[in-house]
Amino acid sequence: MNRRENLKLLFTGSLASGFLFTGCGPEAPETTEIPHNPQIGEFGSYGRTPEEIIYNEKLKSATFFTEEERKKLDVLVDIIIPADETSGSATDAGVPDFIEFMMKDIPGYQTPMRGGLLWLDHKSDEMFGGKFLDISGEQQIQIIDLIAYPDEAAPENEGGVHFFNMLRNLTATGFFTSEEGFKDLGYVGNKPNAWDGVPEEVLAKHGLQNDPKYKDVYLDISTRGTIAQWDDEGNLIG
Repeated sequence: MNRRENLKLLFTGSLASGFLFTGCGPEAPETTEIPHNPQIGEFGSYGRTPEEIIYNEKLKSATFFTEEERKKLDVLVDIIIPADETSGSATDAGVPDFIEFMMKDIPGYQTPMRGGLLWLDHKSDEMFGGKFLDISGEQQIQIIDLIAYPDEAAPENEGGVHFFNMLRNLTATGFFTSEEGFKDLGYVGNKPNAWDGVPEEVLAKHGLQNDPKYKDVYLDISTRGTIAQWDDEGNLIG
Protein backbone atom coordinates (compact mmCIF):
# COMPACT_ATOMS: atom_id res chain seq x y z
CA MET A 1 0.00 0.00 0.00
CA ASN A 2 1.10 3.60 -0.48
CA ARG A 3 0.06 7.08 0.54
CA ARG A 4 -2.22 7.76 -2.41
CA GLU A 5 -3.90 4.34 -2.20
CA ASN A 6 -4.63 4.92 1.46
CA LEU A 7 -6.14 8.34 0.91
CA LYS A 8 -8.20 7.08 -2.02
CA LEU A 9 -9.96 4.70 0.35
CA LEU A 10 -11.25 7.67 2.32
CA PHE A 11 -13.49 8.56 -0.60
CA THR A 12 -15.01 5.11 -1.13
CA GLY A 13 -18.05 3.70 0.61
CA SER A 14 -15.88 1.93 3.15
CA LEU A 15 -15.98 4.82 5.64
CA ALA A 16 -19.42 5.83 6.79
CA SER A 17 -18.27 8.45 9.26
CA GLY A 18 -16.59 10.77 6.74
CA PHE A 19 -14.02 13.42 7.54
CA LEU A 20 -14.17 14.91 11.01
CA PHE A 21 -12.89 18.44 10.32
CA THR A 22 -14.09 19.64 13.69
CA GLY A 23 -11.77 22.61 14.01
CA CYS A 24 -11.24 21.60 17.62
CA GLY A 25 -7.69 20.31 17.46
CA PRO A 26 -5.11 21.24 20.06
CA GLU A 27 -3.62 24.03 17.96
CA ALA A 28 -6.90 25.69 16.96
CA PRO A 29 -6.92 29.44 17.73
CA GLU A 30 -8.94 30.49 20.74
CA THR A 31 -10.40 33.58 19.07
CA THR A 32 -10.19 35.31 15.71
CA GLU A 33 -10.53 39.07 15.30
CA ILE A 34 -12.99 40.38 12.71
CA PRO A 35 -11.60 43.49 10.93
CA HIS A 36 -13.51 46.75 11.19
CA ASN A 37 -15.96 47.39 8.37
CA PRO A 38 -17.94 50.66 8.54
CA GLN A 39 -20.81 49.02 6.66
CA ILE A 40 -21.02 46.17 9.18
CA GLY A 41 -19.93 47.50 12.56
CA GLU A 42 -17.07 47.55 15.01
CA PHE A 43 -14.44 44.94 15.73
CA GLY A 44 -15.67 41.64 17.04
CA SER A 45 -14.39 38.13 17.52
CA TYR A 46 -15.49 34.58 17.11
CA GLY A 47 -14.09 31.28 18.28
CA ARG A 48 -14.08 29.63 21.69
CA THR A 49 -16.07 30.81 24.66
CA PRO A 50 -14.24 31.19 28.00
CA GLU A 51 -15.78 27.88 29.11
CA GLU A 52 -14.53 26.17 25.97
CA ILE A 53 -11.03 27.56 26.48
CA ILE A 54 -10.96 26.16 30.02
CA TYR A 55 -12.22 22.80 28.76
CA ASN A 56 -9.63 22.79 25.99
CA GLU A 57 -6.79 23.44 28.42
CA LYS A 58 -8.06 20.66 30.68
CA LEU A 59 -7.95 18.19 27.78
CA LYS A 60 -4.43 19.25 26.81
CA SER A 61 -3.20 18.80 30.37
CA ALA A 62 -4.26 15.13 30.44
CA THR A 63 -2.61 12.22 28.60
CA PHE A 64 -4.46 9.31 27.00
CA PHE A 65 -1.85 7.21 25.19
CA THR A 66 0.80 5.27 27.08
CA GLU A 67 4.39 5.64 25.89
CA GLU A 68 4.21 2.33 24.02
CA GLU A 69 0.87 3.20 22.44
CA ARG A 70 2.22 6.56 21.31
CA LYS A 71 5.22 4.89 19.61
CA LYS A 72 2.84 2.50 17.88
CA LEU A 73 0.65 5.41 16.80
CA ASP A 74 3.65 7.23 15.31
CA VAL A 75 4.45 4.17 13.17
CA LEU A 76 0.86 3.72 12.06
CA VAL A 77 0.11 7.29 11.00
CA ASP A 78 3.32 7.41 8.95
CA ILE A 79 2.29 4.18 7.23
CA ILE A 80 -0.98 5.90 6.33
CA ILE A 81 0.64 9.19 5.24
CA PRO A 82 4.39 8.88 4.70
CA ALA A 83 6.53 11.79 3.59
CA ASP A 84 6.79 12.34 -0.14
CA GLU A 85 8.27 14.88 -2.52
CA THR A 86 5.48 17.38 -1.79
CA SER A 87 5.19 17.39 1.98
CA GLY A 88 6.22 15.75 5.22
CA SER A 89 4.66 12.73 6.91
CA ALA A 90 1.76 12.54 9.33
CA THR A 91 4.13 12.76 12.29
CA ASP A 92 5.82 15.79 10.70
CA ALA A 93 2.36 17.38 10.64
CA GLY A 94 1.73 16.65 14.33
CA VAL A 95 -1.04 14.14 13.65
CA PRO A 96 -0.33 12.03 16.77
CA ASP A 97 -0.93 15.12 18.93
CA PHE A 98 -4.20 15.73 17.10
CA ILE A 99 -5.32 12.14 17.69
CA GLU A 100 -4.31 12.37 21.34
CA PHE A 101 -6.54 15.41 21.67
CA MET A 102 -9.44 13.75 19.88
CA MET A 103 -9.31 10.74 22.20
CA LYS A 104 -10.00 13.07 25.11
CA ASP A 105 -12.40 15.39 23.32
CA ILE A 106 -14.57 12.48 22.09
CA PRO A 107 -14.22 9.69 24.67
CA GLY A 108 -16.18 7.31 22.45
CA TYR A 109 -13.00 6.88 20.41
CA GLN A 110 -10.98 5.62 23.35
CA THR A 111 -12.10 1.98 23.57
CA PRO A 112 -11.96 1.33 19.80
CA MET A 113 -8.52 2.95 19.60
CA ARG A 114 -7.01 1.13 22.55
CA GLY A 115 -8.64 -2.13 21.47
CA GLY A 116 -7.29 -1.73 17.95
CA LEU A 117 -3.76 -1.13 19.16
CA LEU A 118 -4.01 -4.31 21.26
CA TRP A 119 -5.40 -6.18 18.25
CA LEU A 120 -2.25 -5.31 16.33
CA ASP A 121 -0.09 -6.87 19.03
CA HIS A 122 -2.20 -10.04 19.09
CA LYS A 123 -2.08 -10.36 15.30
CA SER A 124 1.65 -9.61 15.30
CA ASP A 125 2.30 -12.29 17.93
CA GLU A 126 0.12 -14.75 16.03
CA MET A 127 1.91 -14.18 12.72
CA PHE A 128 5.47 -13.33 13.75
CA GLY A 129 5.88 -14.18 17.42
CA GLY A 130 6.37 -10.65 18.72
CA LYS A 131 4.67 -7.35 19.47
CA PHE A 132 3.90 -4.95 16.63
CA LEU A 133 6.74 -2.58 17.55
CA ASP A 134 9.24 -5.44 17.76
CA ILE A 135 8.73 -6.88 14.27
CA SER A 136 10.26 -5.55 11.06
CA GLY A 137 8.77 -2.80 8.94
CA GLU A 138 7.95 -5.27 6.19
CA GLN A 139 6.13 -7.49 8.67
CA GLN A 140 4.20 -4.50 9.99
CA ILE A 141 3.03 -3.71 6.47
CA GLN A 142 1.91 -7.32 6.01
CA ILE A 143 -0.39 -6.93 9.01
CA ILE A 144 -1.68 -3.54 7.87
CA ASP A 145 -2.42 -4.93 4.42
CA LEU A 146 -4.80 -7.40 6.06
CA ILE A 147 -7.00 -4.56 7.35
CA ALA A 148 -6.31 -1.61 5.04
CA TYR A 149 -8.62 -2.74 2.24
CA PRO A 150 -12.09 -3.40 3.69
CA ASP A 151 -13.49 -5.09 0.59
CA GLU A 152 -10.66 -7.61 0.56
CA ALA A 153 -10.32 -8.28 4.30
CA ALA A 154 -11.08 -11.69 5.77
CA PRO A 155 -14.05 -11.91 8.19
CA GLU A 156 -11.78 -12.80 11.10
CA ASN A 157 -10.01 -9.44 10.69
CA GLU A 158 -13.20 -7.37 10.80
CA GLY A 159 -12.30 -5.80 14.15
CA GLY A 160 -8.95 -4.69 12.78
CA VAL A 161 -10.65 -3.23 9.70
CA HIS A 162 -12.97 -1.07 11.80
CA PHE A 163 -10.03 0.12 13.87
CA PHE A 164 -7.92 1.01 10.84
CA ASN A 165 -10.81 2.81 9.15
CA MET A 166 -11.16 5.01 12.22
CA LEU A 167 -7.41 5.59 12.45
CA ARG A 168 -7.09 6.44 8.77
CA ASN A 169 -9.97 8.89 9.07
CA LEU A 170 -8.42 10.62 12.08
CA THR A 171 -4.99 10.67 10.43
CA ALA A 172 -6.26 12.27 7.24
CA THR A 173 -8.30 14.81 9.17
CA GLY A 174 -5.34 15.81 11.32
CA PHE A 175 -2.99 15.94 8.34
CA PHE A 176 -5.17 17.93 5.94
CA THR A 177 -5.97 20.56 8.55
CA SER A 178 -2.25 21.15 9.18
CA GLU A 179 0.38 23.24 7.42
CA GLU A 180 1.88 20.10 5.89
CA GLY A 181 -1.52 19.11 4.57
CA PHE A 182 -2.07 22.53 3.02
CA LYS A 183 1.32 22.18 1.37
CA ASP A 184 0.34 18.77 0.00
CA LEU A 185 -2.90 20.14 -1.44
CA GLY A 186 -1.22 23.26 -2.80
CA TYR A 187 -3.70 25.37 -0.85
CA VAL A 188 -2.62 28.99 -0.41
CA GLY A 189 -5.87 30.57 0.77
CA ASN A 190 -7.11 33.95 -0.39
CA LYS A 191 -4.35 36.11 -1.83
CA PRO A 192 -4.71 39.74 -2.91
CA ASN A 193 -4.14 40.25 -6.59
CA ALA A 194 -4.77 42.71 -9.39
CA TRP A 195 -7.35 41.62 -11.97
CA ASP A 196 -6.52 42.79 -15.45
CA GLY A 197 -9.87 41.88 -16.90
CA VAL A 198 -10.77 38.96 -19.11
CA PRO A 199 -7.63 37.92 -21.04
CA GLU A 200 -7.58 39.34 -24.57
CA GLU A 201 -7.04 35.88 -26.09
CA VAL A 202 -10.18 34.59 -24.35
CA LEU A 203 -12.25 37.55 -25.54
CA ALA A 204 -10.91 37.20 -29.09
CA LYS A 205 -11.85 33.52 -29.14
CA HIS A 206 -15.46 34.55 -28.60
CA GLY A 207 -15.36 37.58 -30.87
CA LEU A 208 -15.44 40.05 -27.98
CA GLN A 209 -13.26 42.82 -26.58
CA ASN A 210 -13.09 45.00 -23.49
CA ASP A 211 -14.74 48.38 -23.94
CA PRO A 212 -11.79 50.84 -24.13
CA LYS A 213 -13.76 53.66 -22.49
CA TYR A 214 -13.89 51.67 -19.20
CA LYS A 215 -10.24 50.59 -19.18
CA ASP A 216 -9.02 53.26 -16.76
CA VAL A 217 -11.96 52.60 -14.43
CA TYR A 218 -12.16 48.86 -14.01
CA LEU A 219 -8.41 48.32 -14.18
CA ASP A 220 -7.47 51.08 -11.73
CA ILE A 221 -6.01 49.13 -8.80
CA SER A 222 -5.96 52.18 -6.54
CA THR A 223 -9.77 52.27 -6.52
CA ARG A 224 -10.35 48.55 -6.07
CA GLY A 225 -11.91 49.12 -2.63
CA THR A 226 -14.38 51.69 -3.94
CA ILE A 227 -17.97 50.65 -4.55
CA ALA A 228 -18.86 51.05 -8.22
CA GLN A 229 -21.28 53.81 -9.23
CA TRP A 230 -23.64 53.86 -12.20
CA ASP A 231 -25.74 56.65 -13.69
CA ASP A 232 -29.48 56.41 -14.32
CA GLU A 233 -28.85 54.89 -17.74
CA GLY A 234 -26.68 52.09 -16.36
CA ASN A 235 -23.32 53.54 -17.36
CA LEU A 236 -20.34 52.98 -15.04
CA ILE A 237 -19.19 56.35 -13.74
CA GLY A 238 -16.76 55.47 -10.99
